[in-house]
Amino acid sequence: MQEIIIKNWQNSEGQIQGEGTNTYKVTPIAFGKCNVNFVEVEPGNTAYGYHWHEENEEVFYIILGEASVKTLNGDIRLKAGDAIGFPANENGSHVISNPSKTEKLVYIDFGTANIPDVVHFTGTNAGMIISRTGIHNMEF
Repeated sequence: MQEIIIKNWQNSEGQIQGEGTNTYKVTPIAFGKCNVNFVEVEPGNTAYGYHWHEENEEVFYIILGEASVKTLNGDIRLKAGDAIGFPANENGSHVISNPSKTEKLVYIDFGTANIPDVVHFTGTNAGMIISRTGIHNMEF
């Protein structure tokens, strides 16, 4: 990051990610030594897949709504004002979803930005390598 960046999740276009009816909006704030994204998840939807990182730790801070986070130790419920951190190992396996039927979930996803990073999709042989040249899908 070479300059100060200011963004407001309510006024930003962001990028729609996901598949089919399970989509979510990601608005990056800054890149450099850390990754920071606003993530908006509609009722009943899930953001990203169930995964863990070999190199990067993550922290989610809930801004609006409620969340259910699947972990190796079971589901954890979060509300606005809560934060949860994930270590860079299999114990950090996680996926976040919005259990509400009416309210949008908005959270900040921030963490380290070590490159390369290997991401494992928990319980599968699938994963990806995030490198300076892009994201590369792979099987383990």
